[in-house]
Amino acid sequence: MARHNDPNDPTPSAPASGAALPEPATGPGRDGLAALLARPARALVALDFDGTLAPIVPDPEKARAHPEAVPALAELAPEVAAVAVITGRPAEVAVHHGGFAGVPGLEHLVVLGHYGAERWDAASGELSAPDPHPGVAAARAALLAEHEDGTWIEDKGHAVAVHTRRAADPQGTFDALRGPLTDLAERNGLIVEPGRMVLELRPPGMDKGKALSDLAHALGAEAVLYAGDDLGDLPAYAAVDDLRAKGVPGLLVCSGSEEVTELSERADVVVPGPEGVVALLRTLADRIKTGRAKTDRTATA
Repeated sequence: MARHNDPNDPTPSAPASGAALPEPATGPGRDGLAALLARPARALVALDFDGTLAPIVPDPEKARAHPEAVPALAELAPEVAAVAVITGRPAEVAVHHGGFAGVPGLEHLVVLGHYGAERWDAASGELSAPDPHPGVAAARAALLAEHEDGTWIEDKGHAVAVHTRRAADPQGTFDALRGPLTDLAERNGLIVEPGRMVLELRPPGMDKGKALSDLAHALGAEAVLYAGDDLGDLPAYAAVDDLRAKGVPGLLVCSGSEEVTELSERADVVVPGPEGVVALLRTLADRIKTGRAKTDRTATA
């Protein structure tokens, strides 16, 4: 079982700027990192929120970004085409829990909530969102009327999630609920998205892969980095693979945990949770700035 940080506990600071970048384990990953460093102004850096920028905690409402995450993003964002947070949470919730609003340097940040169905732009502070799927309200009512002891029902507006982390047997409860919740979702035109001790009922048609692909195409990205930690990030991994096949280099980063191994088995780089993600972001920013300074000196020599 992975360690779950309490947001009230002190969190170690990320390594100082100048640390070495981890070596990707695959050839495509090395190509992706090289392209990002060579053409940062054409690169998209996209990240999940919970488990990637924010430590996993028993109560999702208390999840907050790692204390060094926003400064690291603010260092990197001006150096690349865009930084995006792609999350299953409502966009406004991720913005609040992340502390992303009004931060100098994050003007080009985009938060894609509900797997890309919602969009919040830091530059304007505007949120665009679709009307709620009617099946979500029906599923929510059924879950609130009858649910297992120790589970917690999270109303996400456009989705509803059942958390089992606080149950006496989190994994056993998760396994027992998966079938009944799948049936409930199907009766209401929804799908079930499994995660780290959570089963989310949400509308079909959007996932992190589509959100990532759409944004990369809109930007004309020439390199893409995606960092995630959970099963819901697998479609984004697949999207990076698809972009690679189409000639756009990509780097897959896993915010590692013992709860989910599918991502670490596919990733080019595995780092130790949100702290490792923050260290990677800061090191990328430092390498890009150093490379630009060398180019400027050569041009003026």
